[in-house]
Amino acid sequence: MITRYSLTAEAASLTGRFQVDPTEAYAAYYNAAPTHLLPVLMQDGSKGFSFFYWGAPPSMANQKPLGERLINTRAETVADKVSLRKKLKAHRCAIPADGFFAWKKIGRRSAIPYRFTIPDSPLFLIAGIWEEYEDENDVMYHTFSMITTRANDSVAEYSERMPAILRLHDETKWLHTSLESEWMEALKTNPKPMAHYAVSSLINNPMRNDKRIIQAVPPADQFGNLTLFD
Repeated sequence: MITRYSLTAEAASLTGRFQVDPTEAYAAYYNAAPTHLLPVLMQDGSKGFSFFYWGAPPSMANQKPLGERLINTRAETVADKVSLRKKLKAHRCAIPADGFFAWKKIGRRSAIPYRFTIPDSPLFLIAGIWEEYEDENDVMYHTFSMITTRANDSVAEYSERMPAILRLHDETKWLHTSLESEWMEALKTNPKPMAHYAVSSLINNPMRNDKRIIQAVPPADQFGNLTLFD
């Protein structure tokens, strides 16, 4: 499961890369985590970001089955389920990012967090699906689920899964085409080589959001114990 990513670029960089106005609500997300309100691009052709909750809004975070189901959606599941493929017709979105995090297990209770980036693509888009939910007070919330694929060669040693990072030629297809075959093609594992480095266990706290989260550190597990693994 992928439960963290980053989007740390300045607003001007987002405008140049995605041709959108980030609005004053945009801020750097060093530690984007489930239940956070985060920017997404919608398939309707909007010229700016929409801000949706990842997985579930904070008020629904304790509803574990709901939250866990909505954080990630496997690309393989989308391909196998007719109901999900139908949902893609009107519920596609794309998640802007400049990195994602995965934990390499080194023991039954130990794991090292790593950040993955694409050296020649400082900013990229991850495929997603969005939903609408009402709480018990009839308040409407918009949420999104990140689509994941099997890990590519750069990530496989560290995690079985990775985000469904859209190739440049698939971004427009994902957001604007009406052909199901092109959506499904866009969800294939992106083979582009990725760079990675160990980061601090500070990332385990979803309330932390500062530059220290994305700084390289000697590999250490979530208890702060240094390891020889890299």
